[in-house]
Amino acid sequence: MTDKRYWIWLSKCLGEGAKFKEIIEDFGSVEKLYESNILEWRMSPALNAKQIEKLSKLKLDISDEIIEECKQNFWSIITYDDEAYPQRLREISNPPAVLYVEGEIGDIENTAAVAIVGTRRASTYALKAAHIMAKGIALCSCAVISGGAIGVDSASHRGALEAGGKTYAVLGCGLGADYLRENEDLRREIVSSGGALITEYPPHTPATKFTFPMRNRIISGLSLGTLVVEAGEKSGSLITANFAAEQDRDIFAIPASIFDSNFLGTNLLINDGAIVATSPSVIVNQYAERYGLDESKALSVKELAEIGKKQKENTPKKDQISFDTMPQDRVKRVDLSKKALDLPDNEKAVFNALSDELQVIEAIAEKANMNINEVLASLTLLEMKGLIISASGRRYKIR
Repeated sequence: MTDKRYWIWLSKCLGEGAKFKEIIEDFGSVEKLYESNILEWRMSPALNAKQIEKLSKLKLDISDEIIEECKQNFWSIITYDDEAYPQRLREISNPPAVLYVEGEIGDIENTAAVAIVGTRRASTYALKAAHIMAKGIALCSCAVISGGAIGVDSASHRGALEAGGKTYAVLGCGLGADYLRENEDLRREIVSSGGALITEYPPHTPATKFTFPMRNRIISGLSLGTLVVEAGEKSGSLITANFAAEQDRDIFAIPASIFDSNFLGTNLLINDGAIVATSPSVIVNQYAERYGLDESKALSVKELAEIGKKQKENTPKKDQISFDTMPQDRVKRVDLSKKALDLPDNEKAVFNALSDELQVIEAIAEKANMNINEVLASLTLLEMKGLIISASGRRYKIR
C-alpha cells in the first residue's frame, strides 16, 4: 500500500470527484505521478493544464497536517489502494481518492447496503415512510446509508438504529466541521452503534452547495440500491438516483399522490422504471438470496407502524409541559430569545415574523417585508441553527 500522503496530496491537487483512474494508469502509481517532472505531466494525455498547475504547486507536506488531525481525533484514513477501501466504490467512474472515517466501515462489502434519500423539508408522509422502510430492511440485516442531514436522512438513520441495525452517514463536509449541530446526537449514536460517518473531504472542510451533490455519488456507490422517498422535479435526491443509474445500481421509489408537486420527481422515477417500493420486503427480496437475508423478518408496513405506535406510547413525552418541566421549558425559551438577538438582519426579521403556529412561506415573507428567495435562505439558516422547525407544505414555526 502506498504512503497515505501521496493519495491525500492527489486529492488536494485534483479536487474531490476528479476522475484519477486514467492518470494513475498512465503513470503506474500515485507515487510515480508525484515523482514525475512537469515535462512528463505535460506529455500525459490524462492531465489538463489546470491539473498540472496544481500538481506543480502543492507539495507532499500538505498531507502531514491532515494526517496529524485525524490521528488526534481517532479518525481513519482509507486510501484508494487500501484493503479496507470498499470494492463497490472502486467500481464507479470517479471514486474518492481518500475516505475519512469516524467509526467502523466494517465488512460493508459483504453487506446488503441500501441508500435511502429524500428532501430535507420532508412531508410527514415521507418521514414516516423513510423511518418505516429503514427499520424494516434493518430488521432483515440490511445496512442503511444516507446523508446525515435533517428530514428524510435523519428519519432513515433513526429507523435503522431503532431496529438495532447498522447505518452509515456520508457527509457533505469534513469531519469536525461546524455543520448541523442539532444532529450531533444522531451522528454520535450512528458511530456508537457500530456504523460510521464517511466523507471524502479533509477534516473541517465546510459544507457548501457544491459539496453535497458531489458526495451523493458515494452514497449510491456504497449501496446496492437507492430508495428515493420524496423528491421534487429538481431535487438533490434525483442526483443520487442518476448516480445510481450510472453505477448500475437498483433504484427504488415510494409512490405518492400525483397531485403533490413535492413527489413529482419520485413518480417520474417510477415512470422511468424504478422499482415501486410499497414495503420493506420489496427491497429485501432483491438481495435475500445473494446475502443470506432472512425474508421472514420482513414485516409489513402495518406491522411496523403498530410496533412504532406501541413504542411511542411507552416512551415518556420529553416535550410535554408540566409543573416539573416548566422551569426547563422557560430556560429553553430564554435561550432561543438570546440566540435571536444575535441574528443578522434578514434572519432576525424572518424569526420575528414567525410564531408558535405553523405559517406558509408567503405569509412569512409578507410579515418580514422580504421576497420569497430571501425568506427561504433565512429559513434554511434558522433551521440549521435549531431556532425553527418546518412541516409539509413549506410551513414554519418557532421551535
